[in-house]
This record gives sequence, structure tokens and C-alpha cells, in this order.
Amino acid sequence: MQVIERAEEGPICTERDFDLRILAPKLNEVVKKYDIHFDREQIIPSDDSLADDLWKAAFELYLETGTFCTTSNRRILFKEDEIKEALAQVNSQITVGFGKEAKDMYHRKVEDERRPFALLGPMGQSCDEELFVPISMAYMQEPIADGMSGPMLERIGGITIKTGGPSEVLGAVAHTMMIREAARRVGRPGMFLVSVATAATDGAQIAASNPEWGERLSDGRFVGALAELKVDYSLLRKMVHFHQYGCFVSTLSGPIVGGYTGTEGATVLGVAYHLQGLMVSQSHLTCSFPIHMRHSCTTAPETLWSTGLVEQAVARNSKLISFAKGKAAAGPCTDMVLHEAAAHGLIGTVSGGNLYVIGAARNKQKERFTPMEAKMASEVGQVAADMRLKRSDANEIAKNIISKYEGKLENAPLGERFQECYDIHKLRPTPKHVELYERVKTELRDLGLEFSY
Repeated sequence: MQVIERAEEGPICTERDFDLRILAPKLNEVVKKYDIHFDREQIIPSDDSLADDLWKAAFELYLETGTFCTTSNRRILFKEDEIKEALAQVNSQITVGFGKEAKDMYHRKVEDERRPFALLGPMGQSCDEELFVPISMAYMQEPIADGMSGPMLERIGGITIKTGGPSEVLGAVAHTMMIREAARRVGRPGMFLVSVATAATDGAQIAASNPEWGERLSDGRFVGALAELKVDYSLLRKMVHFHQYGCFVSTLSGPIVGGYTGTEGATVLGVAYHLQGLMVSQSHLTCSFPIHMRHSCTTAPETLWSTGLVEQAVARNSKLISFAKGKAAAGPCTDMVLHEAAAHGLIGTVSGGNLYVIGAARNKQKERFTPMEAKMASEVGQVAADMRLKRSDANEIAKNIISKYEGKLENAPLGERFQECYDIHKLRPTPKHVELYERVKTELRDLGLEFSY
């Protein structure tokens, strides 16, 4: 109720003034004050003081700027003791899903030997209605999957889904019903499911909340953020409903690397979004994906550095549950997408994050995603944890992996569609896809990753 009150009664200002007179100057100030600099040779920084300084910079930034509500033109501000109290009361471990599929999700430390929680899924990339259940089943049947985030429907029953229209509610309900069917068909009815990507608006999200056939209390729901450090009434309505319904709430944030904030500023924002998620959305977990402005992915060197440093700062200075969310430039059934997935899974894991993996083809192309790239990122994460890899060792491996694809980021291959590299009836990857996967795993073994199978 205090968040709602502050969104309606906080200090008033225009969005332009918030961006140019409040956020940007303070962001530049803290970047300089705490001497935060991108280092191409340290894709995975090993300097604990840098991670701690990043946390201090983000805390100072958020304390002064707060969150801007675009609907009311008000700033939602918090006092220092309020933020510190919230951080002290954070649940560092929650149990999601139910029955035999109940899984513990926890705050991880830097270089944590515990395996990361593996949340698999195409992250809202779209597919045709007839492929929705087979695609979802293909992801869910992977033993490595602890949870799943489903694809997005563009049409339902021949009707184009329009945001804010009755067709969106129709699509959201169909989405939840079909993803439940997929979970039952693979024998994992209690699997942790996150988001209803088909439902963009608060009304459609509310329509999908049903413990019998839809989103359950053991599932997770996303409250996104507007760039940068902004919300609107629709996002706040989602937040209120999700908490009153009783499901798990996640913040979803993607600071832009390459805009007016620069690489370093976007990294400060990545941590600040964790504080916004805690204070405004009161979320149980945060999924962070610093997105490259030009390449529209999280696997460029700058965004991988940002990902790792954000996870380290959060891991060292809080009990927050954090996920490194990945988005590759290349499409499925290419060696490039598997290299991108491996780099992201490695960096996110050794830096203290859990994994939400991985979108393909810049997360924009219909049906150009498969479980194989998500499996690669998750397997690499597990290997890194099992090996107890140090950041310095992982840094050299990561640089070698990145060198295999960095020059292709501008014109990344689109790859193949799901139905071209998977048998949609048996839900198995094609022999060509399996051969490619094993070849890349062999390359990664040669770089020092000790796969057990």
C-alpha cells in the first residue's frame, strides 16, 4: 500500500526531467566516484572490491533517484533504512513448483559449488498454436530443467491476438491451459512455470490466474520494468494482483548497454534494478539481462562483463535470489548459438547467478529456438559449479569461447526453425543437431570444461 501511495503522491516531475536532470547526472557521478570501468581482458572480473563498489554505486543511485511512474509522473522514493530493512528480511531460499517437481531456489555466492537453478525456455518468442504443446514438452522433458518459461502465441483459433483486446484474454487462458497439458504429458505436472508471455497487459495476466487449470501459487510471474528505472500503473496492477493471488513474483529488467548510460552505467543500473524489484515489486527473484543496443543480445563481451559483475555485486552484498537471463544473437542448430550459450552459462554461474536460458536469434524470430541451446548453457553452468571453477580460470575459458563468435555478432546466422531441427512427433533433435552439439562439447572439453557425459 505504501508503494501505491508513493506512486500517487511522491515528488512530481516530467519523464524528460527524470531522465536528463535526475538519473543521467547521478549515474555519471557514481560511475566516476566508484571508478567502474569495463575491462575487455577481465570478462569475468576477480576483483571483489570492484563488485562491492558497484553495489555501493547502485545503492547510492537508487536511494537518490528512486523509481519513476510514467502514469502519474511521480517518483517512488525510499529512505536508506527502509531499503536496508528490506534487504535484511529477504528470503534467501524459496521452494517453487509442487509435488515431486518441487525445487529449492536459492541465493548463490560467487564461485558457489552448488549448481544453479536452471530455468529453460524461449523467453516469449512466438510459435504457431499447433506447435505450442510440442515445443513446451521438448523443453520440459529435459532432465536438467528445474523450471520452464513457455513461448508466446500470436494467434489462437485463427484469431490474431491483439494486446489489450478480448483476444489477448483468450490467448492467455489458452496459453496456461496448454502449458499445463504439456507438463502433464511429460510426467512433470508440478513443474515450476514462469510467466504467461502471451499476456502483455495486467487484465490478461489476471485472467490466467487459476489454481485448477492456469497459473498456480507455486508458479512465478513477471513484473517487468520500463527503461530506465521506471514503472507504470499496468505494471503496478500486476504487482498487486500477483501478491494478493499469492504466487511468486519476479522482476524482469534489461538495462541497455550502448545507450546514454554506457557499459558501466548499464551495469550500475543492473544492480539498481534488483533494488527496485525488492522495493517496488517486492519480488522473490530478479532476472537481469543487460542488452546490447546494437547487437540485441546479452552475449557480446560488454554485456557478458556486465552480467557477471552484476551477479557478483548482488551475490556478495545481499541475500537476493538472482538469475542471469540470456539472449543469443545466432539461431538454432549453429555452432555460434551453442558457443554463446556456453559463454553465458559459464559467466552467470561462476559469478553467483542462477540461469534463465536462453533466447536465440536475438529473441525476435518466430520458432527459431530449441531446448538444445538452453541445455548447453545449463550443462556448462553445472560443470562450472561441479568443478568449483575460480573466476580467473573461468575468465580464460570464457575469452576463448567468445573469440569463436565475437566477429559474427553483427551478421549472426539465423539457423533453423524448431520443426527443422527437431522431430516434432518424437520430440527429439535431428541427428545433425545432436552431432553439432557433441562437437561443440568436445571443443569445450579441450578448453578445460570437464563434462561427465
